Amino acid sequence: MYRFTRSRMMQPMISSGMGMAPFFKVTVFEQEHFQGKCQEFTSECCNIQQCGFDNIRSIRVESGAWVGYEHHDFQGQQFILERGEYPHWDAYCGNLSYHMERLMSFRPIYGAAMGWCRPEVGSMHVQCGAFVCYEFPSYRGRQYIMECDRHSGDYQHWRNWGSHSQTPQIQSIRRIQH
Repeated sequence: MYRFTRSRMMQPMISSGMGMAPFFKVTVFEQEHFQGKCQEFTSECCNIQQCGFDNIRSIRVESGAWVGYEHHDFQGQQFILERGEYPHWDAYCGNLSYHMERLMSFRPIYGAAMGWCRPEVGSMHVQCGAFVCYEFPSYRGRQYIMECDRHSGDYQHWRNWGSHSQTPQIQSIRRIQH
């Protein structure tokens, strides 16, 4: 297995009991089902061809969240890659109406830089419109409606969401179309 680590910024680290480990870690494979040439990354890759790959056909995200791109230099269709295994293109594509079997660049999503590094959300401000927030990814779980017309758009504590849930967890959001 090849190992490649490159970054222009400090790498966040997490304690693993055995010392410090990179917060972002992904392994990419040239063939489907985790076969063929592979390489581990802990930072962005702007062009997988510069690393000796023609294409990425399967991905194993070990830590952190990543965004993959259809073209090099972080261009084209985007694909969110959360912790887990993606044995072939349609496992990360998510939208079969857009048939794309190419992933040429990827980078970590630095949610911590925006102050959002956990699935829990303590407060929210809605500037306009209305949104549905979901407890789990892919619009699943408990739903919370956030509107700019209620509470002046300020939901200063997750209890203001009107939920009986015991957790402030939000992992997907969509805008309500009027």
